[in-house]
Amino acid sequence: MRFLKWVILSVFFLIFSSIEINAQRIKNVKDKSYYSDDVILGKKLPKSAQDTVINKEKEHNELNEVVIKSQASLLKYGANGNIDVNVNGTVLATSSSVSELLGRVPNVVVADGEISVVGKGEAIIYLNGVLINYERFAAIPVSQIQKIEVISNPSARYDAEGKAVINIITKKKSESGMMGAVNQHVTVSKFGGTLYNTLLDFNYSKGKFSFVTNYGLQLGRNRELLYTTRTRPDPDDFMKSELTTDWGRRFNNYSNFGFGLQYNFSPNNYISLAYSGNVNDLGGITESRNSITNNSGKSFYATDVDRNDVLLNQFINLNYNLTTSKGSTLFIGSQFSNYNQTIRDFIDENSEVEETDAERYLKNDVGSRINIIAVQADYSKKINEKTKLEIGAKFSRATINSGTDFLISDDEINFELDDELSSDFEYNEKIAAAYLNYIGTLNEKVNFSLGVRGEKTSYDLFTDANGTQKFDKSYGNFFPNALLNFNLSEDWKGHFSYVSRITRPRYQALNPYVIYQDPFTTIEGNPNLLPEKTHAFEIGAMYKKFDFKVGYTYKIDPISAAALRGDTPNSYILRALNLEKGHTFFASLSRAFNIKWWNSVNTASITWQKSVDNFYAFAFSPVEPQIYLYTNNTFTILKLFKLQLLAWYLSDRSYGLGNENGRSTITLGIERNFFKDALKLNFTANDIFHKFMVSGDYNVGQTQIYYHRTYSTDYFKLIATYNFGDSKKTTYKKTEVEQSENSRAR
Repeated sequence: MRFLKWVILSVFFLIFSSIEINAQRIKNVKDKSYYSDDVILGKKLPKSAQDTVINKEKEHNELNEVVIKSQASLLKYGANGNIDVNVNGTVLATSSSVSELLGRVPNVVVADGEISVVGKGEAIIYLNGVLINYERFAAIPVSQIQKIEVISNPSARYDAEGKAVINIITKKKSESGMMGAVNQHVTVSKFGGTLYNTLLDFNYSKGKFSFVTNYGLQLGRNRELLYTTRTRPDPDDFMKSELTTDWGRRFNNYSNFGFGLQYNFSPNNYISLAYSGNVNDLGGITESRNSITNNSGKSFYATDVDRNDVLLNQFINLNYNLTTSKGSTLFIGSQFSNYNQTIRDFIDENSEVEETDAERYLKNDVGSRINIIAVQADYSKKINEKTKLEIGAKFSRATINSGTDFLISDDEINFELDDELSSDFEYNEKIAAAYLNYIGTLNEKVNFSLGVRGEKTSYDLFTDANGTQKFDKSYGNFFPNALLNFNLSEDWKGHFSYVSRITRPRYQALNPYVIYQDPFTTIEGNPNLLPEKTHAFEIGAMYKKFDFKVGYTYKIDPISAAALRGDTPNSYILRALNLEKGHTFFASLSRAFNIKWWNSVNTASITWQKSVDNFYAFAFSPVEPQIYLYTNNTFTILKLFKLQLLAWYLSDRSYGLGNENGRSTITLGIERNFFKDALKLNFTANDIFHKFMVSGDYNVGQTQIYYHRTYSTDYFKLIATYNFGDSKKTTYKKTEVEQSENSRAR
């Protein structure tokens, strides 16, 4: 680990020290736009001339001109604190999934199914400016992505859910016809096994009609390993549990699919209908081994869960979009989402207690359905070139029903229902929201955005887990937002922002049904969870190509999780819970540059986070900051192939109620195009030292808990991509209703 830290720090030193040396070299191709302009004999080509066809009559006068094109910039920093990451045409486009892609984006950390922005927290995902859920996000073909926007300070236009926004922008074409791409990925991991990904996307456009479709299929195996110890050191209540859980996942049918139709009344006026979905048929064996030592002696429990889990998600969108000649826009949309999950797990459990062996068999049968309906309208009025008014409203309704039957048998034949582990759950929720956002200027050097979003939430909940429980509640919230941008000079820019947000519990976190691991370990929902509220402040400055930010975030009722003692002496329940409050301070410095053969992005930040709680008897510990380092370098070698070196490092940290150990990743890749770019081959070695492991410890309720989670991130991957068709344009502009409710349906 020390050697790895030294290597990464050395890379940062070399890159930052070479910036000014290369500044003069790239001066002639410097441009304020996202892409570098063509350069002729060291002079910038006018925009109007970039697409001019050379007339044959003038060829003899122009043969001596040399056209040099520099590599597209990977990153662009915004004066408002946002960053744009170019994907199309970079090695990032070879990622197998959007989740893997985001894990390679600066300031974004992906772990345990959560996507976070450094210094901000968990982010919500937008597709072309419209909120989508995690399942929809996972189904986006990477080949269709143009760029990623990381929005650290979202305005009132964005849903109040989440602490930051990641907006995925897909490609836009310009001529009608047909175009498609086929991707085949083969991923081999010594730890996890082999995965096969086949991805197909197809676009067709003629006249006023457009059609798009995509299909992806993943087969193979994956693995995740969790080692946990729970220790009560008190001699009168001594207990030590060593638990190893090994998820050996088999993807029987992991597929996503979709199609969309669009009719264009005019280039800026269209109606669209889209259907999409995904099927996750998951099998494999989950092995759990728990060794318990207490004052009574030693015992051992072995549990094998034969997984048979099937999830079907479906989404239907109907939308209308209009853009006027003066730049004002109107969007009206509706969406229906349906989630169906079936679990038919068979559990074989063996135990050895006081030298006595025992065996029993269990069945965990779960049926769950979630329906979400949402309608939304957004209107943007362009008052003049520097002033705009945005207003909008949304209404959504979510209905969740689930039932769990847990059965136990001693002979694998006669099963009896266990009432304590079986339950029914019903949840109904309505959210009405409206927002107003005003964008204007104070003078030539200062512009601003002021907005407020109001949301009214009402819900009722029923469960018979641990006795009949009924809840109903109604609450309203206002979320003000403010942003000031300062354009002090050509080299100096700055911003100040205040953002208020809310994070509602995911539906499954509210459901108290039992996920069984062994007789002493279960995962259960918490129907008493409260929404988390956040107030975030940020000050930023840009000097030339350096970007610097500092910020502070205050959290009320932050949502966390812990292993809490159960009803029996050795049992523990893994459950989501609310802490009292949280404080986060951060500072970051970034620098990106691009020359003809070298594209580099570099970020360094430090975060100080403190969580506070006086209810669950956590043991307090000194707070230690966390360092984040990131570098992404792409080298074009003689126009023959591209080399990529990507590395990031997160140091140890202590947040007051626990500690997290550091982790890092180093990835190397090589890419080559063939047949006039119709065929692309890429070979990647990801996490080559296998250092991406999530581990840490905390003390709660007289119990010391340590955890260490290992993933299948150490892999070699071969990708073949074939592009076909004659299209240079598809006019399909799929837009969807923003749904924060969907992001909670997992």
